[in-house]
Amino acid sequence: MRRGAAARTLPAYGAIDTDVLIDWYAATARDLPWRRPGVTAWQILMSEIMLQQTPVVRVEPIWREWVARWPVPSAMAAASQAEVLRAWGKLGYPRRALRLHECATVLAERYGDAVPDDVEALLALPGIGAYTARAVACFAYGQRVPVVDTNVRRVVARAVHGLGDAGNPSPRDLPETEALLPAPVRRAAVFSAALMELGATVCTARAPACDACPLPRCAWVAAGRPAAEVVRKTQKYEGTDRQARGRLLDVLRAAEGPVERLRLDLAWPRDPGQRGRALDSLLVDGLVEQTSDGRFALAGEGER
Repeated sequence: MRRGAAARTLPAYGAIDTDVLIDWYAATARDLPWRRPGVTAWQILMSEIMLQQTPVVRVEPIWREWVARWPVPSAMAAASQAEVLRAWGKLGYPRRALRLHECATVLAERYGDAVPDDVEALLALPGIGAYTARAVACFAYGQRVPVVDTNVRRVVARAVHGLGDAGNPSPRDLPETEALLPAPVRRAAVFSAALMELGATVCTARAPACDACPLPRCAWVAAGRPAAEVVRKTQKYEGTDRQARGRLLDVLRAAEGPVERLRLDLAWPRDPGQRGRALDSLLVDGLVEQTSDGRFALAGEGER
């Protein structure tokens, strides 16, 4: 049965016990530094960008370094693109770093170092998508807005719809998640964090710990925990264009200025064609620049 059909046949939204979930979160939530009192909206925004497709254990030390180095947007805006790329290190998907630098510049110049609390204003910022805008509005400003990531979609698919997998993102995701939020604004913000925490730590994709789940009712468990319709393949990294890009960026991050093409060739000798594709994509993404004499450098360091 497809997700749309399941949603039509199940009862109205409300299968997730708000009080139980919030109490569980208060007692067991991970002590993550960006959740602590005194963390600013800018620092929460940085954490949300870093956490996209990257585990908490890798993000936390880098985030702490960034908070100390760039506590406000104007501090990052004053840094060069290359500085930000070097500080990004091995977090992966380095275009996020460039977009965050661009976002910092806009916040410094147009918003006086403040991060807006309105979802639409957040969406207008460089590099800020639907999830990040709502996450900042919710987690930084306590607003009652649905925050939907992979973890939330999976919990809703199982607990509410009885499905083993959330399937592909759908226009239904936001309204059905919003329908689950409690009416009081502050409780809604905590509920959103708790829903995400449940998916990240208990209702996981591969090994859900149902015995540890606080929810008294779950449509998926009641249905006998049916298998997911789509078996997702684990993305490999070894030998991919992503790995080749990373090796080339490693050379440029370690250099103090532009380098000869030979340095990049030696960084990925296994497949010249793949190396060429990787370098071209880095140039297109604006992560790398080529100098007038044919050398290569990180963004912003090509002609210094």
